[in-house]
Amino acid sequence: MLLNRGAGAGERPVVTGTERFVRSGDLRICTTTTGSPDDPAVLLIMGLGLAYDWWREDFCDELAARGRFVVRFDNRDVGRSSHVSGRGISPWGFLTRRARPVYSLGDMADDAAAVIAEVVPSGRAHVVGASLGAMVAQEVAIRHPGRTLSLTSIMGRPGDGRSGKVSWRRVPDFLRPPAADPVEDMVRAFRRIGSAGRTLEDDEDVRVTIGRAAGREATVAHDGQGGGRQLAACVGERDRTADLRALTMPALVIHGADDTVIRPSGGHATAAAIPGAELLELPGMGHDLARASWPAVVDGIVAISGTGDAAGRSSTG
Repeated sequence: MLLNRGAGAGERPVVTGTERFVRSGDLRICTTTTGSPDDPAVLLIMGLGLAYDWWREDFCDELAARGRFVVRFDNRDVGRSSHVSGRGISPWGFLTRRARPVYSLGDMADDAAAVIAEVVPSGRAHVVGASLGAMVAQEVAIRHPGRTLSLTSIMGRPGDGRSGKVSWRRVPDFLRPPAADPVEDMVRAFRRIGSAGRTLEDDEDVRVTIGRAAGREATVAHDGQGGGRQLAACVGERDRTADLRALTMPALVIHGADDTVIRPSGGHATAAAIPGAELLELPGMGHDLARASWPAVVDGIVAISGTGDAAGRSSTG
């Protein structure tokens, strides 16, 4: 079933699909789409512990109205995708950067590639990731270059152990116990780590989105430790620098100049590693996708997804 949400003058109608599930090994990955499958596909990969809802519908609508087929999915261990079992990471493990991940960022990248293979008619997509999703997106480009038309890494780092380290004043955000009011705690968290231009509308986005995501996740059995397992995969990441240097697809790196969770050096190092990559550093942007950053981010994704293999309309063969 498809829902046409309408469009303004000069824009394409926005068509949204219902959820469907894709197999990735033994896991079920929950996906949804916006736009026409005849358009170039853009795969959006969200960050730590966040369901696909955090790629806001308005953001996806804008990409679709500008001629992009937008594919979102829940990473493993979040939303309606399969939740696994096993230990996450302890506060000591986070502080000492020692982790024994249940799975790797590469495993998460394989999930993303499975989504491209099943959901995108051509089997190829312009891959976009934010925060932890940026590191997963890098792994998709490295491990599955035949499915990756371009790479957009937002708020990411190459895993070299030097660049993009979290600011020490942000470490307590990773060690806080569960809050009595998780919704307002999330609003406050984004105020601490987010962009200088965050507005009351951004706060309301958080409230609405966390409610929608929690409602979907409530339909799935899980132990509540998925975020910890994802964090362990992030802390246990490998150095991707050498593999990034071997990439040949177009690449865009977007980073906030005021990011204190993955500091701007992570974006600089990522762009320096990828041949021909463009670096877009946004003044005032922190570790979030506040609405003030959307025009620049959407413009960047539209521009990069207009390149490579006839913009993604040809078959993989």
